Amino acid sequence: MLETTIAAIRPADDAAMAAARELHGRLTKPAGSLGALEELSVRLAGLAGACPPPLPEPAAVAIFAGDHGVHAQRVSPWPQEVTAQMIGNFLAGGAVVNAFARQAGASVTVVDVGVATPLPTEPAVLDSAVLDPAVPRLVVASVRRGTRDLTVTAALTRDEALAAVQTGIRIADELIDAGAGILLTGDMGIGNTTPAAVLIAAFTGADPLDTTGRGTGVDDPTYARKVAVVRAALARHTPDPADPLGVLAAVGGLEHAALAGLILGAAARRTPVLLDGVIAVSAALAAAAFAPDAVCAMVAGHRSAEPGATVALRHLGLDPLIDLGLRLGEGTGALLALPVVTGAVRVLHEVATFDSAGVAEK
Repeated sequence: MLETTIAAIRPADDAAMAAARELHGRLTKPAGSLGALEELSVRLAGLAGACPPPLPEPAAVAIFAGDHGVHAQRVSPWPQEVTAQMIGNFLAGGAVVNAFARQAGASVTVVDVGVATPLPTEPAVLDSAVLDPAVPRLVVASVRRGTRDLTVTAALTRDEALAAVQTGIRIADELIDAGAGILLTGDMGIGNTTPAAVLIAAFTGADPLDTTGRGTGVDDPTYARKVAVVRAALARHTPDPADPLGVLAAVGGLEHAALAGLILGAAARRTPVLLDGVIAVSAALAAAAFAPDAVCAMVAGHRSAEPGATVALRHLGLDPLIDLGLRLGEGTGALLALPVVTGAVRVLHEVATFDSAGVAEK
């Protein structure tokens, strides 16, 4: 599945991008007056191979959840059980991501790809691919109950990492087959900013001090310990960025690997994927290492307060649409950026040209 998905990923369509730029030049507005929205709409035209590109709707949020053996190194003050408890909250509709998804009319799919503790609730809908914004659904696709401690051994075997990547590809296909016009990344996993920091350092070569943040708001001693853990993991495994599956296996999380698969699956289907925060962009680095043209499908929703997110976005060549100091995860920043993406495309569909409106040009 991974090989065929990568083979289906193609570069942006230059003709569609040129047509979008030409159309922008004829719309009833000063040239360039919509700033970054114009280039975003051009990129989406290139992804779709059409001008104008399809409206990015309906939207589907995929929240991948997993736990981490590195939690034993006290890199987070939160107990690991919170991962499963928050899944219950997602399914009950009580999390911030649910509030933002209802506002955006987006569906929410929660994927247990490696939660360590039993889930506290049964889903309202199990494995249904119906995109219903009112009913969050749960997909159980657990590869193993949490990763191993990456400071002691590889977090995953290559087969486990591959299984998680292929889960993400399958979820992308299911959501797109159900009608989704854009996928939004979400994540849940106590301690998951630590493997994200290792992944970003491994793929970009940046120093761990520049890729490691305070996650859920750790104190100074915990932050120092977290940076040391990131350094130790890099020294132990010396991950090779030319081998993205090996990097994910050595130092990644199951949700990171699955998100990489989701991004690859979206790119193969020429469907935009709106990235959330530091977990998503660390996964995006892996996706780009598998298939550089996958970047064509990526839209950076926001700039996370986690410093590693800026490092990763710079490496990917992506500019975030909004910057609100967010660091929650779940897909919240991507959902807030969704209207910006939709507006960028809607301009090409609905704004009159100077000729059709009878408006004089300068």
